Amino acid sequence: MSTPGPERVPSTVKVGKTTGQGKPPTGPAKKTGANKTSPAAKKAAGGKGKKPITPVKVSGSRSMGPILVIGAVALVALAIIGFGVYSVVQGSRSWEDKVADIKGVVNYRAQKNPQIDDRTHKDGALTYVTSPPVGGAHNATPQNCNGNVYDAPIANEHAVHSLEHGAVWITYKQGLPADQVAVLAKKVQGKDYTLMSPYAGLDKNVSVQAWGYQLKVDDVNDARIDQFIKDTRVVAALEPGISCSGGNTTTGPVTAAANGASMGNGN
Repeated sequence: MSTPGPERVPSTVKVGKTTGQGKPPTGPAKKTGANKTSPAAKKAAGGKGKKPITPVKVSGSRSMGPILVIGAVALVALAIIGFGVYSVVQGSRSWEDKVADIKGVVNYRAQKNPQIDDRTHKDGALTYVTSPPVGGAHNATPQNCNGNVYDAPIANEHAVHSLEHGAVWITYKQGLPADQVAVLAKKVQGKDYTLMSPYAGLDKNVSVQAWGYQLKVDDVNDARIDQFIKDTRVVAALEPGISCSGGNTTTGPVTAAANGASMGNGN
């Protein structure tokens, strides 16, 4: 019978941390003196090595073409809208307001002068407040005003009646050069409710009349002449709708009786 020996104690072996597979975890190895590369080795491997290249940043520039096109379109749109608003505002204004904006126009209607406001038909030569006249008693026969251009003075008494019908009467200083007269004639020819004639003793080269309104200028190319015609022709009539045809077509003073007898009101 054998004698039991001393109790054996299992020996313990320490193992480092392992992964799920029982292997040590991987990770950066600690540098040891054995892992350091010697200067000689670096030199043999190609020197110090290439420096890292810094990437060049390219800034993307936005094309200005589309921006300029959009800006131009916006400006055109604003201009169209602005013109539309202006047209609406202008269209809503009365012709009297438009005439009042013309520099140099004298508004005789506002004076309420009974001699200018008189619309009585009288025979013979008459006296007027203004020269040329812009209103007042007048002959029963109007002067034809279908764009008529007269080469000699016409009777005030006939011309004033034409103003009553809504005509614009352009008068010019006698002796005005022919080329300047031609400029004025183009403003009248072919345009109903206009007439033109020279006028004796005119203090300006040109005087333009509608009933109760007058504009005097020295330059036949003055844009105010055209504006005056545009703003007063027809609409300034005190007897609207009456034709400028069938009236007097002769030049010179009235030839009827010079007694100034009243002929009553009418056309």
